[in-house]
Parts: sequence; structure tokens; C-alpha cells
Amino acid sequence: MRVLVTGASGFLGRATAAAVRDAGHEVRTFQRRPSGVAGVQDVAGTMTDAAALSRAVVGVDAVVHLAAKVSLAGDPAEFGRVNVDGTRLLLDAARDAGAERFVFVSSPSVAHTGSSLTGAGAGPAEPTRARGDYARTKAAAELLALGADAAGFAVVAVRPHLVWGPGDTQLVGRIVERARAGRLPLLDSGAALIDTLYVDNAASAMVAALDRAADERVHGNAYVVTNGEPRPVADLLAGICTASGVPAPRWHVPAAVARAAGSLVEAVWRVRPGQDEPPMTRFLAEQLSTAHWFDQRRTRADLRWTPSVTIDEGLARLAAAR
Repeated sequence: MRVLVTGASGFLGRATAAAVRDAGHEVRTFQRRPSGVAGVQDVAGTMTDAAALSRAVVGVDAVVHLAAKVSLAGDPAEFGRVNVDGTRLLLDAARDAGAERFVFVSSPSVAHTGSSLTGAGAGPAEPTRARGDYARTKAAAELLALGADAAGFAVVAVRPHLVWGPGDTQLVGRIVERARAGRLPLLDSGAALIDTLYVDNAASAMVAALDRAADERVHGNAYVVTNGEPRPVADLLAGICTASGVPAPRWHVPAAVARAAGSLVEAVWRVRPGQDEPPMTRFLAEQLSTAHWFDQRRTRADLRWTPSVTIDEGLARLAAAR
């Protein structure tokens, strides 16, 4: 197939574009700067530019849509323009161009309302209850995408959970930065179980979703994708820190205090935003103190996919890449 991959200059987008290419498809990418992926055709543009999106989808058979505004803070209107309006523009352009498959890359946060998720499936996206502007707008965009599923235009939503690996400047990079500075606490005991997803597994899941999108059991549905190896958050943070050569967190903060502090920081950030991500938000405090792990049986059966890299092997690769 000819496949358009949006957001291919990002960590997961780059890995996905390479995996789609390696699966034998012809890949075109769409993002603001060069993807850095060999053997693909880069098209420059933004998700708010309808004309650029229309040019990008000419002649493609399928779209894998990863481009999004991803942040713990920022202008709410910009989240809406990029994540919701941009998705709507891309859906319209893809259908008009005759594309037949559309993989929307979402997030489990679209269905996380602050309480623990233990062995959960892909619950419905809830724009009004999801935490934070990113999650709310991704939830709205997922509903738009799945609502566009129709005969001849198969749409599937994939929700990769906490993707990490060598070269990750977001999850791993921020954990390492804060641990090195002594600013990475454990909330409560650090015992909350969480699922994560190694980057190679995330990319192969996107290829599987692309291949299976037209199947009657698959299109129109959302799938959470993880390694299926839930671990206490303290163990996971310690593993990433050790692999990266920085001290693991050892001091504890009550989760209730972190949530209150996060709410306060969010309020200050709205008035006087900093140059980087806020040190704590309510959403981040909830993510670090509540369980969120997912039943993978339906995902693996419908997508005919299993992860190939374990958490321990991923940590070894992270250490080797230092």
C-alpha cells in the first residue's frame, strides 16, 4: 500500500514510519520538519493547513495518524486546533483522496478519569471527563475518527500506553532529568501497577492495525496496546533510572499532596506558563499514583499481534544505548 504517516519526526512516529516501510509499504510522511527516516518521502506541513493535508494524501491507500499536540500544559485552543480540527481535516482529505484505511493513534488517557484501571479494556473515550487538555482533545478526535468508519473507509483507533525506549526524550528523558536533579519522588508507596509499551512493540502494533483495519472484527473499534507486563511504578522508575545511569527515586510524597500541588501548578501555568513542562500537574500525579494496566487478550486476538521485546530486554537496550 501507499501509506501516509503523520507525525513521523516524533519518537513513536519515526519508529512507526520505519516499521511500515520495513513491512513492504511505500511510505510518505507529513510533519513540520524532516522525519529522518530513510527511504520515505517527506512532505512538510501542519495539521491546521487543509491545503497541505490535501496534497499529502494524494494517491495514498491508507493513513496512520500520529501527529498531535502532546503536552501537560499549553493553550487549550491550540490543543483543539491541532488534535481535533486537524484530525477532522485529515479525515476529510483522506476520504476525498480515496484512502480506504485510517489508523488513528490515540491514548488510554482518553478513557482515564482519575481512578484506577485494573485489567481494563478499551473503555469509551470521554472528552468531558478525561484529565487535561491533551486527553480531552484526543478523546474528541478519537470519537471523530471512529465516527467516520464506513464501508470503503475502515477506521481503527490504537491507544499505545506509555511508550519508551532508547532515544525517547519525553518519558525516559524527563524521568532521567528529574532523577538526576533529585526532583523525582514516588507518590505514596510507589506500588501502583502500571503497563508500559516498548517502542518497537508499539511500532509493530501500528503495522498490525494497518494490516487488519479492513477486517469486520477490527474496524470501528479502539484497542489499548501495552507490553502486558504491569509493574509497580517504583520498580519501573528504578529500572529506567538504573539503565540510564542515574539514581532511582527514594523519597516519597503523599499522592493527595501531589494532586493538590499539581492543581495549583496548573492554575499558575495558565497565567504565567513556563518554558518547559510544569513540574507537576494533577493528571501526572494521578498517573503516578493510580493503577492503570489493561487486558490485552482482545487486542492480541483481533490485531493478531504480540510484543516481541520484553520490559527487561527493553531496559537492557536502554542501558546499552547510553
